[in-house]
Amino acid sequence: MPRASDSLWDIAIDEVQEKENTGNDSDPTELSERSIFFIGNKNGGKTTIILRCLDRDEAPKPTLALEYTFGRRAKGHNTPKDIAHFWELGGGTSLLDLIQIPITNENIRSFSIVLVLDLSKPNELWPVMESLLETTKKHVAKIISSIAKTGSKVANQIKQYALQTIPKDHPDRELIDPFPLPLLIVGNKYDIFQDFDSEKRKIICKTLRFAAHYYGASVLFTSKSESLTVKPVTRSFINHFAFGLDKSKLLSIDHNKPIIIPAGSDSFSQIGTPPASDTDISRFRVRTPMELWKKVYEMHFPSKNTGDTREMRDPAKDPQYTEAAVDMMRTQKDQELEQYKRNVDKSWKAMALDSNVR
Repeated sequence: MPRASDSLWDIAIDEVQEKENTGNDSDPTELSERSIFFIGNKNGGKTTIILRCLDRDEAPKPTLALEYTFGRRAKGHNTPKDIAHFWELGGGTSLLDLIQIPITNENIRSFSIVLVLDLSKPNELWPVMESLLETTKKHVAKIISSIAKTGSKVANQIKQYALQTIPKDHPDRELIDPFPLPLLIVGNKYDIFQDFDSEKRKIICKTLRFAAHYYGASVLFTSKSESLTVKPVTRSFINHFAFGLDKSKLLSIDHNKPIIIPAGSDSFSQIGTPPASDTDISRFRVRTPMELWKKVYEMHFPSKNTGDTREMRDPAKDPQYTEAAVDMMRTQKDQELEQYKRNVDKSWKAMALDSNVR
């Protein structure tokens, strides 16, 4: 409440502080700005999904490291528009260090993750999922820890919001380990996946259902040529993250169809046991259910080191960033540098020889 002695400047400062305090303690679902981070397989279709959700009719281009775009949505007449910030990580798992750039202390309460996995490459599915989610999880944990040290309520709000995806009366509520940020797992390229052997499809579906349920996440399958039924569902889930809209309540757990499972709608009893014999399961030395599912999955689909998973500290040598004119100039400068090094080496040797003669 303004005091009679307050100047206009004092009143303005008080109003700004009040808005900031209100924003820090408000429910994340009421925010007017949100951020979504798309991660996943290299060439897995992340850009296509983003363009589709933003109604942009343009050909997708290869993502260079880390890219940003945004979308807006009008809430009503003469009211400010909601803004959604879309981030996309390129290079699969080769540029993990860039994950820390979009997710910050300031925006973590309004941040969501969309993990896009290439269903046509089952041997890459688990390592890509594990690497990206674990790196993201560690970074988020550091942010939450630093926020908690300031005495802010935000750190606790984030933890409580993560639990909201699972109903309080759900039988698995005490068994899951919810991902610290809202998470959607998208299995892309279903048009290729649907031609796989039935048993392979069943194993992949069960594994992704387990991972999604364990993390308190939603999971759905889609493709570039998706059906009229699936297309609105994909947009519904993304718009839920982007603008706080209600997400689709459709549910499909049949491995012969594109699966659609909102967070909290599945259960470990429905998913069943890992697809392996009792003998195989008994010989695995694991500490957690996630490790057991990993061992079983990799028994059927051994992980492949495709290059996505290699450490790439020099993007200039990555073939996805090829640029003829720039590469030609880079080669020329590299050659000039090597020649300079040889000349310097000769000069030092000459100086040393001259010193020895004296």
